[in-house]
Amino acid sequence: MPKTKAFEIFSHEYEAWFEKHSLLYDAEIEAIGKLLPPFKNAIEIGIGSGQFAVPFGITTGIEPSVKMAEIAESKGINVIKGVAEDLPVGNETFDFVLMVTTICFVDDPLRSLQEIYRILKPDGYVIIGFVDRDSALGQQYEKNRLHSRFYKEARFYSTDEVIRLLEKAGFSEIVCTQTLFGTDLEHMNTVVKKGYGEGAFIALRARK
Repeated sequence: MPKTKAFEIFSHEYEAWFEKHSLLYDAEIEAIGKLLPPFKNAIEIGIGSGQFAVPFGITTGIEPSVKMAEIAESKGINVIKGVAEDLPVGNETFDFVLMVTTICFVDDPLRSLQEIYRILKPDGYVIIGFVDRDSALGQQYEKNRLHSRFYKEARFYSTDEVIRLLEKAGFSEIVCTQTLFGTDLEHMNTVVKKGYGEGAFIALRARK
């Protein structure tokens, strides 16, 4: 079952997080942007309120939460109701797929990545954005997960785990960026670096 309850009830609180932590949000956008491939037809899986789709000009998304979809639609995005494990999209439809802070909420991450592989055109790219469980902030999130409104039902993954899942799904040419260094959200180092192992937010790009 999609883990959408908190997003249905607290959708506006979710939106407010990005306003309150705009520097962190900007760093995440930059980390993704450094890996962004040229594309003609893109989709975001778990588009939420459209916070990551809009800056990159992505106008189509998959989202199981009704409330979040309504916010995204108000921003001009075409939202298709669905889940990552069973995408209501034809084979080889898109040349780029984005999925940000979604992999920790899906029931079956491998199946989700296999579905992304299916809907991508040959030589298409996916970018996965997520909180690295092994980072300092990731460890803090994991420790306090049961007390978090949004992350209570999440399962965090390490970067190595996500890389292995991508490879198992058939992807190759995996590269990554990292940002958000530290544990205090009010005083994070927001520089964007190549690689992984230090930053809390990781962007992984892989090719079909």
